[in-house]
Amino acid sequence: MKKKVCKQCKIVVSGDKCPICSGTDFSTNFQGRIYIIDSAKSEVAKKLNLGAKGEYAIKVK
Repeated sequence: MKKKVCKQCKIVVSGDKCPICSGTDFSTNFQGRIYIIDSAKSEVAKKLNLGAKGEYAIKVK
């Protein structure tokens, strides 16, 4: 099964609804992945404005 990414918040999702923004607009065409474990302590999460832990795509097409 191909992974899909929410186009709005760039989180990798497995269901039909985004857990962060409740959106339904997804893409299977993305580049790079980043895993955020603790968004409060992560400098990368702060720089990319990611507020929740999870797997994110770096670039979504």
